Amino acid sequence: MVNQLLFIGTTELMLIAGIALLLFGGKKLPEMMRGMGRGISEFKKGAKEVTAPLEEAKKDIDEVIKE
Repeated sequence: MVNQLLFIGTTELMLIAGIALLLFGGKKLPEMMRGMGRGISEFKKGAKEVTAPLEEAKKDIDEVIKE
């Protein structure tokens, strides 16, 4: 059910883009999308920083268990 809620089809995406274009205008929209892209990039970078030590700890635990 969650997968169905998160899935956005082409028609829905075009509708959202059209509404955003009407609301914010052609000049402001690229700037907003660029900012959103940077925000997503920073989020992914932060998520990797959090998960990397956890993955390393998991590998260490797996090595201890194998011994």
